Amino acid sequence: MCCDDAMGCANVRLITSVVLCSAVLLASNARAEQAASPAPYCPAAYADDFAALSSQAREFDRQPQSVFSYCTRNTATYECLSYALDGAVRHTRKKAVLHGTAFAYRRQGDDTLLLTNDHVASWPAVTDTQHVLDGIPAGCKKVSENLTIVDDEHDSYARDDIALTRVVTDPQLDVAILKTAATLQVMPWKVGHSARVRERNVVEVRGFPLGAFRATNVGTVVSAHDHDDFGDWDHDDFVIDALLSAGNSGSPVLAVSCTTGEYELVGIYHAGYTEGSALNVVVGIDQVRDLMTTLKKVPHDRLEDPPVLDRVSRRAISDDIDAEHELFFPFGSQVAVARRGPGGALLFVLFGKDFPTSTDPMLVIEDLTPAADTPFASFRRIWFGSAQGLKSYDRGALDAEGQTQVGRLLDALRADASSHSTYRIARRLDVGSRQAADDLRRLRKTVAQTAGARTELLQNLGELGERLGPQPGEQGRTLAEVAPATLPGGIARSPAPAPLASGPAIGRGTPYGAKAADGPSK
Repeated sequence: MCCDDAMGCANVRLITSVVLCSAVLLASNARAEQAASPAPYCPAAYADDFAALSSQAREFDRQPQSVFSYCTRNTATYECLSYALDGAVRHTRKKAVLHGTAFAYRRQGDDTLLLTNDHVASWPAVTDTQHVLDGIPAGCKKVSENLTIVDDEHDSYARDDIALTRVVTDPQLDVAILKTAATLQVMPWKVGHSARVRERNVVEVRGFPLGAFRATNVGTVVSAHDHDDFGDWDHDDFVIDALLSAGNSGSPVLAVSCTTGEYELVGIYHAGYTEGSALNVVVGIDQVRDLMTTLKKVPHDRLEDPPVLDRVSRRAISDDIDAEHELFFPFGSQVAVARRGPGGALLFVLFGKDFPTSTDPMLVIEDLTPAADTPFASFRRIWFGSAQGLKSYDRGALDAEGQTQVGRLLDALRADASSHSTYRIARRLDVGSRQAADDLRRLRKTVAQTAGARTELLQNLGELGERLGPQPGEQGRTLAEVAPATLPGGIARSPAPAPLASGPAIGRGTPYGAKAADGPSK
């Protein structure tokens, strides 16, 4: 640059400085604007594209120490009882094997702690209609269990298997914490926040599909929230479209942090929609954080807990009967009804499997009016039914075991009637909020759950009814005579029950069937 005089040079220098300052300011503003506006693939806490992954994280993934997920094998032996043709009891043992995934997340003293699903780490104590295992009949009891880390499902060399022990399990979360004395590679990534997961975020799942081999699957979050209340489960999930299989259960689900560019643990894969294509649900890690730290299960509040049999629940049943003149409700796979009895008693009637084609009841129980300090009294009499009608027995005609069995049956009828009555009352109310709608949904689940848990009682009742109901040639009472329905104002439609007839004592030795519960599909 040149100039003819000092003033000209000064002007040139001034213009040049202004231009340079403007360029610097524009560049600075551009950088600030770029920093303020996130990249298209990183709009929030977690990335929508793996391009956000840092070079350090990519390089670490190529190292051997990046492997922190392991194939688990859970082997259980069940003892099954059956009868030979001569009536002798036969004991048969059957083996069940399950493969899944667990991942190490922390060293504690000499132990390594791992996370997986409860249904990967635990077998049901007894098989039933809700806990179905391939090749194991219903009613079999678990007698032994062995949980180990193996190479894969084909690993038949047991000497290098790594023994695992359960530390704590939470069936509602479907999460279990295991430990081993072996030194395992621990997950290097931090625990993230599942509440910050959004739709379209990318995720990575590291596990053992079908137990066949180690695999890394990728996918996208398709729904940031999904409440899972199937069976015993009660937790919040999010849904991903990664292609996962049985054996992936217990796998870590990782998202890419927009802040660090590194992976973060946001959940544990635990189940899939059976009729969906690549719709897999993940337990949000926010609910698991305390369990991972304290190694103690925290009680969960559940509306579907069995109803408390107090004076309020009896009043609800009575009010429902007063409103509808009788209260029908499900009892297992069958139908029951509660009606008013003489002197303020309640009469519970249980119909057979063919109801309403056949209206012959299996039994009627008289639930007496309780004393002032108790919500429910004991029963005084019971009628067992057959095609010939109903035959009555006084409580004193039953031996101790018979009274216990009938008492359990009556408690279950009370509980189911109370649950159904509470649900009916909630349905009649205006559902004006999401919370009210959720409460109604959970009450409906309570009714369904309790109805599915009556297999044992119905089995026992069938055996009692065969022996104690009216036999061919005997003439029993009709339901209208024993448990008359009432009209408004308490007027009976038919005569009140006649005096009791004496019957034989119930014999001992009635076997209990299997309790109904629930279990996962993976």
